[in-house]
This record gives sequence, C-alpha cells and structure tokens, in this order.
Amino acid sequence: MDASEIQSAFDDVFDQAVVFHGFTDYMRDYELLIDAIAESRTGIRAKHLRYRFTHCVRATVTTALSAEIWKRSLDERLIDYELGRELDGYVWGVKSQVLYPGMKLVHESADATRWSHELGIPFHEAAIETNGHNFFLVFSDLAVSTVDAGYIPYVVPSS
Repeated sequence: MDASEIQSAFDDVFDQAVVFHGFTDYMRDYELLIDAIAESRTGIRAKHLRYRFTHCVRATVTTALSAEIWKRSLDERLIDYELGRELDGYVWGVKSQVLYPGMKLVHESADATRWSHELGIPFHEAAIETNGHNFFLVFSDLAVSTVDAGYIPYVVPSS
C-alpha cells in the first residue's frame, strides 16, 4: 500500500475497538486486531479485522493514562470486568481499547526515511492512539484482512 492507501485504511477504523496488539509469532510483523462495530440501524455487519504491519523495525508502546488514573487502576479486580466495573479506576477487564483519537501516518519520519534508504524499500511510521495505550510503529507495508470473531493470533500451549 502507498501512504494514501494506508491512511485510508486507518480512517476506516476510526473510533473502533482494539482487542489485541503485539508481534506475530514469527516476530517480524506487528498486528492490531480490531473489532469494527457498525450501528445496527445501518444494516452493516460487524467486521473483525487484522491490521498487519509488515517488516516492523520499531514498535513503541506507551500508556495513554495519567499517573493519577494508574494510581486508581492498580486494584487486581479491575482486570475482571464483573469485579471491576463498579470500582473507580480504568477497567482493564473490558478487554478492548477505543481507537480514538485514532491512527495517522507520521509525515517526514526520520526513522522511516533511514530504514527506506538502508533497505531500499518504502517505510512508514504510524502513530496510533487509544484510550489506554499509544503505539508508534515503523514498518514497510500494511496488510488488512478479515478474520473470524474470536481469532487469536497464536495460542501459547499450556504446560
């Protein structure tokens, strides 16, 4: 995808729910799993999307929460929706983060320019903001695909 196609794909999921993020099991690409929920009155069906950022040379994830919110969100009950929903803190147990203010390409990214020159293929930098975490990814391409509801990128075997 070129930069305008990538930004268009980003715009398609504005204000939707990130339900998973991390490196793929082969550790080269970074992915976001997004539940794109449409309003029932529109007649558009919900989609479960995999945004795979290929050849990801940098993935930086930081909190979007203030220290004050973190302080109120340390209670272990907050990782379980039923136990934490009535507590005063960030309810981690919701198991998703709102993709708002959303995703955008970073124009004139020094990292993307350097990697493009070093490898001889285009690189881009994405700034992805949610209500829980912020992501900054340097990658060469984006592949968007539909996955089944509940898709898990890989399952760690239990011992």
